[in-house]
Amino acid sequence: MKVYHSVREFKGIDRPIVTTGTFDGIHVGHNHILKRLKSIAEEVNGETVLLTFSPHPRIVLFPDDHGLKLLNTQEEQIQQLSKCGIDHLIIQPFTLDFSKRSALEYVRELLVEGIGVNTIVVGYDHRFGKGREGDYNMLIQFAEMFNFKVEEIPAQMIQDTNVSSTKIRTAIASGDVKTANIYLGYNYPLTGIVIEGDSLGRTLGFPTANLSIKDELKIIPGIGVYAVKVHYKGEAFKGMLNIGHRPTVTNSSELRIEVHLIDANIHLYGEELELEFIAKIRDEKKFETKEDLVKQLKEDQIAVLDKLKE
Repeated sequence: MKVYHSVREFKGIDRPIVTTGTFDGIHVGHNHILKRLKSIAEEVNGETVLLTFSPHPRIVLFPDDHGLKLLNTQEEQIQQLSKCGIDHLIIQPFTLDFSKRSALEYVRELLVEGIGVNTIVVGYDHRFGKGREGDYNMLIQFAEMFNFKVEEIPAQMIQDTNVSSTKIRTAIASGDVKTANIYLGYNYPLTGIVIEGDSLGRTLGFPTANLSIKDELKIIPGIGVYAVKVHYKGEAFKGMLNIGHRPTVTNSSELRIEVHLIDANIHLYGEELELEFIAKIRDEKKFETKEDLVKQLKEDQIAVLDKLKE
């Protein structure tokens, strides 16, 4: 997959089959669009092009009150789209000036003159242009004006629920990573740098790596204990992860993210770890004694290993 950091960098190709959007959290609904994109490209001997934006438009339009948490970092987004088999990814800088383009200017300057669109495939709720004025019906009008084709993909249903990035964020924030993973079509990822902690886990027999999350906009799953896969330097490890305030040992106001690598003892300070969330084991709770906590941690580890076997 070729990556471009603006439409200006994009080099003309024959019969571009295009889709566009923020594509935060490449989920099963997105995959349906991408599969159709590739199918059309094969039919007409064209190439697939995905046009997205950075930073997320809400961050630019509402800098002081965007309230946004993202499912994918840009690096994760690129990785997922590459796995989907997209030929070209254009990451267009989103600025206030850019946001002022009318729907007509957006289509003419980006899709027609910039990319040379042959066919555009969009989701059922796609909007574009200043104030989100453009919709599917307007695209149909522009297609006749500029001689390209338009195809709309209806809402995809998973367990009688429309799949959306918003619903996935809600599931993750509540700790329901199992549902989020179904909607995503892959295990929710989180990347962090190991920072020095207070080594309390080691005194309990469960040494942990304390993580500082790389991207401050990345959504963190809700407080609790999780079964995770941990990727480090090309190897995968079984992990038991806690997100919370450690009420038994410190009850800190600071949210801590700590992962214990099961059956592995590696010096990790300063290293980058990639996590895959598999399932939530339990909520965080306060124990009367450290002995009670250790007993629970042993039970948690058994539960984690069971989930990882699944």
